Amino acid sequence: MHTIPRPEHPQPQMQREDWMNLNGEWDFAFDFGDSGIDRKLYEQDGFDRRITVPFCPESDLSGIGYKDFMAAVWYQKKVSLTKEQLAGRVLLHFGAVDYDCRVWVNGQEAGRHRGGYTSFCLDITALAAEGVNRLTVYAKDDTRSGRQPKGKQASLFYSSGCDYTRTTGIWQTVWMEFVPKNYIVSVQYYPNIADGTVTVKAVTKGDGELEAEAFYGGESCGSARAKVCAGNAVLTVPLSKVELWEAGNGRLYDLQLRFGQDRVDSYFGMREIKLDGERFLINGKSVFQRLVLDQGFYPDGIYTAPTEEALVRDIQLSLDAGFNGARLHQKVFEPRFLYHCDKMGYLVWGEQGNWGLDVSAPDGLKHFLPEWMEALSRDFNHPAIVGWCPFNETWDYAGRRQDDDLLAVTYRMTKLFDTTRPCIDTSGNYHVITDIYDLHNYEQDPEKFSETYAGFSQGGELKDTHPGRQTPVRGVPVFISEYGGIKWDVEGVNVNSWGYGDGPKTEEEFFARYQGLTDALLDNPHMFAFCYTQLYDVEQETNGLYTYGRKPKFDMGRIRKINSRKAAAED
Repeated sequence: MHTIPRPEHPQPQMQREDWMNLNGEWDFAFDFGDSGIDRKLYEQDGFDRRITVPFCPESDLSGIGYKDFMAAVWYQKKVSLTKEQLAGRVLLHFGAVDYDCRVWVNGQEAGRHRGGYTSFCLDITALAAEGVNRLTVYAKDDTRSGRQPKGKQASLFYSSGCDYTRTTGIWQTVWMEFVPKNYIVSVQYYPNIADGTVTVKAVTKGDGELEAEAFYGGESCGSARAKVCAGNAVLTVPLSKVELWEAGNGRLYDLQLRFGQDRVDSYFGMREIKLDGERFLINGKSVFQRLVLDQGFYPDGIYTAPTEEALVRDIQLSLDAGFNGARLHQKVFEPRFLYHCDKMGYLVWGEQGNWGLDVSAPDGLKHFLPEWMEALSRDFNHPAIVGWCPFNETWDYAGRRQDDDLLAVTYRMTKLFDTTRPCIDTSGNYHVITDIYDLHNYEQDPEKFSETYAGFSQGGELKDTHPGRQTPVRGVPVFISEYGGIKWDVEGVNVNSWGYGDGPKTEEEFFARYQGLTDALLDNPHMFAFCYTQLYDVEQETNGLYTYGRKPKFDMGRIRKINSRKAAAED
């Protein structure tokens, strides 16, 4: 029996009953010369290969497994629609397509989207017809251009260092929704734990009345309604029961939204973030963030988890090791992963895969900001996301220094859009304007590592690893957002395997190093968090606590004991 891969609804915060998952077998064609548009492949009926969507053609799960560069690729699928499905509006959704995507329906262009990490939606009502419809998708991808964020995708033929197998084309779920002519386009939630309310801001197509009803544990605990004015509505739901979302306890409320004939199932969490000098407060408490670097790569699916269970497993592996959250590193993770973070009370930082972008170029903002704002908009409602970090390690590009305005404008736009979370302009280096001052330090000697921050621990100056390029900001929260990276290659399958510094010779040497480095951060009263590199190996980078196949390398009970003891900065 044929089953659809990744059959679950891809957007749990905007879920409707009337939808169609388009994952599975599609026609596929390489376009190495990027000449397919000139050749009008969008008018062609069928291509010569088959691919399994939503897996990229580089992956084994796609059925293609082609690892070399692809200038462009094409997809096609036949979809049958009924008269009833065409009665309202037909929305075609793409979870993510890397990078420059154009879509045709029955030979007519439906729309275009640039950005390899964010979702987009096309209203194809005017192009769809009763019966069989032909969907054609084109994706152009150039990780070497300097004009698109690529994250950790390799710019060379072989994976090397901390660059891994590329992802081209469709890599998240494709689906259709069938909605009324008047429907809810988007929503934002603003919980107020002091007042015991949640405010809903909605954008709609058409006018009418918006209704919202909240449930906790299956019981109704509040409702409200408001008239829509020019496609916008704001309402506040008073809650008869207030249960706080917190680390380790993902207490979520279900929310039903009604707008005319449109029905949306959603959820929210009651969680508040506040910065108080050096303190990072969650619901008024200082909670030490024991983070781990998670890069979101999979041996068989590359950027795409093979199953929903694999998403949950990665979170559980982290919790088993005593972490309470993660930096979601150099990749915008899919909403379904964030949903499970929400459910499991798992703290995460949202980040864009900015590597590969020429941060010195005058047009850098053009190639970065639109996609970043889409990520903010899509993921705003997730209580698990406790902060934003648009850039990571903005090294010089071809010998040219970063454009500081690129970072500053991105920071200010992030803060303008989201007033509820802190923003780190660029993790590690080189800071321009930031709410939190973070550093990366891969010193492997625990004594030297501890000595670096000894003065800061006693109220002195923070010693920076890039003193000529950035100056620590006083009176703001501080943490070491990358450290460790201790090499331990248990499988020995890759001659190019690496970690930071010299790997320990024995397990006891590993544990001594791990504990020494971690204790230096837990014992520092002026640090609110750490982030260890990394949760699992990725290809040749063998500094994970688990193998690439997610097998534990060590006794996770010992790791958990080191990570989970009380920190000096913790309430």
